Amino acid sequence: MIKRGSLNLRHELKYMINYMEYRLLKSRLKEVLNLDPHCGLDGLYHVRSLYFDDCRNGALSDKLAGVYCRKKYRLRIYNHNQECIKLEKKSKIDNLIGKESVSLNRRDVDRILQGDIDFLAESQHKVLRAFYLECKRNLLKPNVITDYYREVYVYPVGNVRISFDIGLHTGLNATDLFNKESFMMGISDYPVILEVKYDSVLPQVIHGLISCIISPQSSISKFVNCKRFSTFNSWEDQ
Repeated sequence: MIKRGSLNLRHELKYMINYMEYRLLKSRLKEVLNLDPHCGLDGLYHVRSLYFDDCRNGALSDKLAGVYCRKKYRLRIYNHNQECIKLEKKSKIDNLIGKESVSLNRRDVDRILQGDIDFLAESQHKVLRAFYLECKRNLLKPNVITDYYREVYVYPVGNVRISFDIGLHTGLNATDLFNKESFMMGISDYPVILEVKYDSVLPQVIHGLISCIISPQSSISKFVNCKRFSTFNSWEDQ
């Protein structure tokens, strides 16, 4: 783990792959790595995130411009479970990522989504205080939903975590994190997104397993692509 102040940072490699590459790599990984225990009987779990951005789309602009040091906030739930809601602050420093999170109950999340955030000012958790200040300074608002299924394999050496994000969808202009019936539109250009996360050094055995991937490393962002897709389709509807 790489330390920058109080923030723990990791490497993150991303690739856009097709289903044939996915099946080939999955068959290799299963021989060496363990399936994440959070995965269900089908080997997957569902992830839905609601990202925040300011009135100038600062998080989007910073990503597109490749700003060296940037951050974004999101609410995240797994398998539509409203008993486990995370507010996460994801930081990016050059090619390293850090994630800080705090658990929230549904009542507090509803208050945040309604713009009632003053109760966060005196929170004992630094992520909530930081989020409060960002909302006040930059007028952060719920911005875009990302929705997909994730399959994860883990390897203890190097704290390696390899995930396949499958079936990326977005809610267009919908920001209802908890509505299972919300209309979601697929981002068809992105069949499978491969993410490889590790601490300091990627073990050689893992490097050998993923070397079969012919796709070049990408700076793909689910947030950015769902936001751009939503914006484009909103203009199309006008």
